[in-house]
Amino acid sequence: MNTQFNKIPIFFRFEDLRIYNKALDYAIWMQHNFNDIQNIKNDSFINRFNSIARQIPIHIAEGSAFSKVQFIEQLKYAKSAVRECLVLTTIAEKCSYFSKNQEADSRNQLMEMTKMLGALITSLQKTGENNHESAYEEETTLHNKSW
Repeated sequence: MNTQFNKIPIFFRFEDLRIYNKALDYAIWMQHNFNDIQNIKNDSFINRFNSIARQIPIHIAEGSAFSKVQFIEQLKYAKSAVRECLVLTTIAEKCSYFSKNQEADSRNQLMEMTKMLGALITSLQKTGENNHESAYEEETTLHNKSW
């Protein structure tokens, strides 16, 4: 059977980006980990953490629609959200919202996203002035590459 007819076409280019999908996975991972915790007294902390985790893929998606310079700026905002999630991960572990394993898993995902965002930013900075097509192609080509 020919699978090309079963594939849903992607209209939004950012959906092809590996970093976007990794960031979505992290936001969902965060939501599930906090849903599993009972008797948390600090809902504002959880809401903030989940909100910041969702900002990572949002910045990637928003930036992809703009010029290269604006895309890079949005990717840097996504990278800032990653760093904020790292601080919140440490706080979550110290407040016993996260186990040591959850903290390590979160930290590993965040480190991977930081590397991926840095690589995409570098790639965009090397591409032509008004075109980030080749950066998309490079990032999606690196899909199977391990960081």
